[in-house]
Amino acid sequence: MAGQIEHKFAGRTRDLGGFEVRRVLPFAKRRMVGPFIFFDQMGPAQFAPGKGIDVRPHPHIGLATVTYLFEGAMEHRDSLGEDLVIRPGDVNWMTAGHGVVHSERTPDTERAAGHHMYGIQTWVALPEDKQDMAPAFFHHPGASLPEFERGGARFRLILGNAWGIEAPVEVFSPIFYLHGEMPAGSAVDLDIEHTEKAVYLVEGDVTLDGEAIAPGEMAVLADDTTGRLEAQADSRVMLCGGATLGPRHINWNFVAASQDGIDQARRDWTRAAEAGFPADGRFTLPPGESEHIPLPD
Repeated sequence: MAGQIEHKFAGRTRDLGGFEVRRVLPFAKRRMVGPFIFFDQMGPAQFAPGKGIDVRPHPHIGLATVTYLFEGAMEHRDSLGEDLVIRPGDVNWMTAGHGVVHSERTPDTERAAGHHMYGIQTWVALPEDKQDMAPAFFHHPGASLPEFERGGARFRLILGNAWGIEAPVEVFSPIFYLHGEMPAGSAVDLDIEHTEKAVYLVEGDVTLDGEAIAPGEMAVLADDTTGRLEAQADSRVMLCGGATLGPRHINWNFVAASQDGIDQARRDWTRAAEAGFPADGRFTLPPGESEHIPLPD
């Protein structure tokens, strides 16, 4: 079926103190695309020597976080004991499930030297039968992810399956997530085998079925349609989507199928903080961390 743009919207930009974040999902008229419930562009940002990102430990439930960088580096620490640095092309897939706590900071080497940061962070909602699963973390180096050419463009498959190709990352519902580099003049039909599909233009100049998409905009196709994506200039795109999961509640860093699940997580985070994050609780701090982000009102 021919493509039809159902929604097109721009991300909302926030300055986090010398570091700009563009939030695309959730959007008022389109809360999710497939299981994707949160979509942030980080940067591009240049940090002077001695400066960097310091996202203190904070909790998640009911989702998986996906960090993917074009430039820079990020150190991930979590309550499972994981401590590693992600670099461009790699994938960090953290399944929060019943509850996990993590921090994200600029590594010491990059902080000392000054560095450039540029990437995308997304949240993927878990199906109801998986939202209380045990938390887990997996790191997949860029070399392990499928890369291929199509329509003159170069793609890397980050998650799920697309065009008959499958990524090695374990997922829990039908999903696809692609990073595409499209030279001027390249074109590709989005005949990807999933119900919901969206295109996010990171930079460049593209059209979807002849309609222009601006950098920082996401265009969502009508369900089960196929659009034609064409690049008028060298462009970087992210393609995402999958099967509809049904409505989700989202509050701060928590995602759940019911409001009760959100309310309980808020209570548990407050109690954990008041008790000093006991090791046998639902939420504990990552090893080596002593700070945390308090529950917002």
